Amino acid sequence: MKRETSFKKIEERIKMGGEGSIYITSDFADLASSETANRTLLRLEENGTIRRILFGVYEYPEYNEFLNEYVAPSVDKVAHALARKFGWTIVPSGDTALNLLGLSTQVPAVWLYVSDGAYKEYTFDNTTIKFKRTTNKEISKLSYKTALVVQALKALGKEGFSDAILTKLGKVLTNAEKEKMLEEAKTVTSWVYEYIKKICRSDEA
Repeated sequence: MKRETSFKKIEERIKMGGEGSIYITSDFADLASSETANRTLLRLEENGTIRRILFGVYEYPEYNEFLNEYVAPSVDKVAHALARKFGWTIVPSGDTALNLLGLSTQVPAVWLYVSDGAYKEYTFDNTTIKFKRTTNKEISKLSYKTALVVQALKALGKEGFSDAILTKLGKVLTNAEKEKMLEEAKTVTSWVYEYIKKICRSDEA
């Protein structure tokens, strides 16, 4: 009876998370033991409620009625699920950071993340996620949005910054995010911080 109750609670949480949500076993640690959660996820996979993306990583899939097929899983959500699984802090880097901030419409060939964990690479559905270890100061003491902007600016390089980038980032960041960014990013590379100051103060002009 207890095992069946755990099954229902886990199933309810998955469905409440909405289509496209990604899960790992530890996401249900408050509802069941690791063994029970694993068995439940396997049962839910068998009955078609969820699908396995990678070993230990599952998705509650989104179905597109118009296309009559399931939507591809969010690569970024899969990357963050892997980070949860291993206890890593990660931040999108390179073309991945540019894409997620709307600075590039090009879908990355390889989804790259800097991490305080190990060097790892995962492939599913012809998509590759790569984790590259970096120094803690680039990610651990920065909020996610600040670290994401820092990585995007580093991907652009000194010569890649433009008024269009300034305008775009100035609009996507909230005032609270800008204030936090100005304070947090003081220790990053000097030229990156100079651009961050321009972005955060662009609406003062």
